[in-house]
Amino acid sequence: MGLLSFAFMQRALIAALLAGITSPAIGAYIVQRRLSLLGDGLGHVAIAGVGLAIATGTAPLPMAVAVAIVGAVIIELLRQSGKATADVAMAILFYGGLATGVLLAGLVGQGTGTLSNYLFGSLLTIAETDLWLILGLATAILAATIGLMPQLFAVCTDEDFAKVMGLPVRFYNLLIVVLAAITVTVSMRTVGLLMVSALMVVPVATAGNLLTGFRRSFALAMGLGVVAAIGGVVGSYYLNAPPGSLIVVITIIGFVLSLPLAAILNRRHRLEPVIEITDPEPLPHETTHPHTDHEHGPGCGHLAVVHGDHTDYVHDGHRHAPHGDHYDEH
Repeated sequence: MGLLSFAFMQRALIAALLAGITSPAIGAYIVQRRLSLLGDGLGHVAIAGVGLAIATGTAPLPMAVAVAIVGAVIIELLRQSGKATADVAMAILFYGGLATGVLLAGLVGQGTGTLSNYLFGSLLTIAETDLWLILGLATAILAATIGLMPQLFAVCTDEDFAKVMGLPVRFYNLLIVVLAAITVTVSMRTVGLLMVSALMVVPVATAGNLLTGFRRSFALAMGLGVVAAIGGVVGSYYLNAPPGSLIVVITIIGFVLSLPLAAILNRRHRLEPVIEITDPEPLPHETTHPHTDHEHGPGCGHLAVVHGDHTDYVHDGHRHAPHGDHYDEH
């Protein structure tokens, strides 16, 4: 019996496809901002949302999304404050979220066994209602990351330059971390909250080894993410292994394989022959018709155009430049 004959595997594959596309899409901007561990921190915060949902008997995914977004906004505001205590505050937020989630689940008698489905991923926890919510959130993530690519790239690369361009830098920075928070929760069913950061970062790093240019590496990273996510889910079915850990292992294998390939590509690029381009032959010297009754100069009545080390005079729709005993046609 094929794996596609099971409804839970169909849902798992769709969720993996969406996670594989969205995680590197937002991860490209996270890596550009040199915040590669942001996804890991947001995963810790989202655990508090899962624990709160278990304690209150509500759906874990919407609660995790809400808590992760709040945590992401707090993290970004602390970063923008520039205070020395921001790192300490973020560490407290990250580990406080993890501890809170475990505590809340334990208080209602669920323990860490239930949380492990969200920490490391579980194919059986993907319900049909969750899948529709994941699809909607993934669509919003892709619309923002692709539709706002020039603006987000400018903000991630050079905030000062983006401000000079008139971009609302603070808004876009908040948007990036909010999208990252949503991506973390979208991927928690397949990859797990503790491992989703790898799916956000490693395919981006692999694509960066193989291609130059943000758009090209962005597209390749999403393709690699899809391959890793789908491969991990399929492999977990046949190997009876946790999908999250297998997905991460596949992404790391891809990164390791990209290193020698990148070295070969760089060596080939260095050995490419350099084509020397010589200046083209100069245009033939073209003189104007003789000016029998007029001489160009200051006050001659024609518009004077200063051009480098000489002056052209507009005459009958042409520009004439004095050159010895005649005029050149410019």
